[in-house]
Amino acid sequence: MQTNLTNGGRMSWYSECRPEQKKFYSSKAWRKCRQDYIKKAKGLCERCLRKGIIKPGDHVHHIIELNPDNMNNPAIAYNFDNLELLCIDCHNEEHDSLRNYNRRRSKKRYKIDNDGKVVIYDKDD
Repeated sequence: MQTNLTNGGRMSWYSECRPEQKKFYSSKAWRKCRQDYIKKAKGLCERCLRKGIIKPGDHVHHIIELNPDNMNNPAIAYNFDNLELLCIDCHNEEHDSLRNYNRRRSKKRYKIDNDGKVVIYDKDD
């Protein structure tokens, strides 16, 4: 999982952020909120989990998108009810602008079968 904003380019979107976004995403308050939310979600993509797919989450996503008008509103920026842990695939689906990161998309998927075992399958199957 990503724990900082400069780990080998994994969060290259950060370099394209506006200054106020960089300030928010690098703040101690956001980093703590993010880590606490990842723990709450047990590190798993919440959308995949609802489909029975077990996949690590990479992005703490704001359901109500942050913008300069609401970025300083704790009820939106730090409220767990407005956050969702997503894998790269679900995050890309959410943000059309990230579709150019398809090269990073994983084809492996994990699902729990009827016997309770983890089954690995290819996304294209």
